[in-house]
Amino acid sequence: MGSGAFGEVRKCIDKRSGQERAVKIIDRQGMSEKESTMLDREIDILKEFDHPNIVKLYEAYSDKKRYFLVTELCTGGELFDQIIKKPYYSERDAALVLKQVLMAVAYCHSKNIVHRDLKPENLLLQAEGAGSGSVIKVIDFGTSMKYDPSKKMKQTYGTPYYIAPEVLEGNYDNKCDIWSCGVIMYILLSG
Repeated sequence: MGSGAFGEVRKCIDKRSGQERAVKIIDRQGMSEKESTMLDREIDILKEFDHPNIVKLYEAYSDKKRYFLVTELCTGGELFDQIIKKPYYSERDAALVLKQVLMAVAYCHSKNIVHRDLKPENLLLQAEGAGSGSVIKVIDFGTSMKYDPSKKMKQTYGTPYYIAPEVLEGNYDNKCDIWSCGVIMYILLSG
C-alpha cells in the first residue's frame, strides 16, 4: 500500500474474522535506540485509544528484524492528497474535516497525550471516494507523548509550517496541537 523511511504498509486479512486490516512493517535494524523508544511509546499510546477519528491498533508484534503493527485499514488516502486535487474546500466541508480532527485532539488531550505532528499527511480518509462526508482518522503518533498538565514541554517536534511558535521556543503545552489544527484549516480554506 505504501512505503517510507523505515518500512512499508501492506493490506492483510485477519484469518479468524476475515476482516481486512493494514499492517505496518518497520525495519528494526535501521533504527536508533531513540527511534525504537519512540516506536514503543507510540504503540503504548495507540493501545490506549478507542476513538472513531483515531486509527485503531489491533495487534503489535516483533521479531529480531521487524515490528508489525496491525491497524484498521483506511483506503481513502491522505487528506494531503485530497487538498492537492481540490483548489480549496468550502467552509462547510472544511468544518466537517476539522470537527473530526478536533474531536480526536480533545480525546487525546483528555488522556493527557499530545500529538505534536498534526498535518494533512497524518490525516487519513477511512474510505475511497467518500466525498465530503468521509471519516477522518488521525495517524502517526511517533512524536506523541503523555504530558503532565502542570509542566511545560521542551523538546522540539513537528513539521515546519504546522509547528506552533512556542514549540520552537521550547516552552509549550498541549495547545500546540490546536495551532496545527488552525494551520490545517487555513490550508483547507485557501488551498
